[in-house]
Amino acid sequence: MASVTTQAALGVSCPSVCRSAFLTGSSVSRLARRVRPGSNPAPARSFKVEAKGEWLPGLSSPSYLNGSLPGDNGFDPLGLAEDPESLKWYVQAELVNGRWAMLGVAGMLIPEVLTSIGLINVPKWYDAGKVEYFASSSTLFVIEFILFHYVELRRWQDIKYPGSVNQDPLFKQYSLPPNEVGYPGGIFNPLNFSPSMEAKEKELANGRLAMLAFLGFVVQHNVTGKGPFDNLLQHLSDPWHNTIIQTLQGK
Repeated sequence: MASVTTQAALGVSCPSVCRSAFLTGSSVSRLARRVRPGSNPAPARSFKVEAKGEWLPGLSSPSYLNGSLPGDNGFDPLGLAEDPESLKWYVQAELVNGRWAMLGVAGMLIPEVLTSIGLINVPKWYDAGKVEYFASSSTLFVIEFILFHYVELRRWQDIKYPGSVNQDPLFKQYSLPPNEVGYPGGIFNPLNFSPSMEAKEKELANGRLAMLAFLGFVVQHNVTGKGPFDNLLQHLSDPWHNTIIQTLQGK
């Protein structure tokens, strides 16, 4: 279920004139005809793009992925989510990992951009571990492990016993919406967005994109020794020669 999502059952309507212009490359001005009074214009045709269960053309969605979940494109080639309990866990795991990836990508990219343009002076993300902080790297690792372990335990408890961790342990005035596992409110929803299907689809799409971007940043740095913004500037300085082909060739 980690593939990049498309909008579920997206209905798109387009007049036949628009479709012809797209396919033939004709300009809109040539195709836009003035309809004479009393004439009956040709009825607009419509078509529907079904995204559910079609992550691979011609491959039907598994029976346990019926399209009711946000971001469900029928992607489970190994059948890992056949068990309903496992499916609930994977759904929440993807949501949590997507959120961490969005934070991670922003934390990798924004400081690099601001440092490159001279607004701040901080280490690049791949050198951040070399800096001396208020504690040693091993101490920070233990603290991070404990915090992540606490979050994962609460997530598991929420899945096994829905509603048991709805109340925020620190901010008592905040609580999760009823029956909405993984979609917090209160301090984590300052604009009071409702957890609609559209909002969930968009969050998953951005989370999946962020997970791919994070992987791309890591691979890119291992190959070039630079961050994504530095690679972009290098490419823009000479687009015809600073490309992935020259990089792989070692030039």
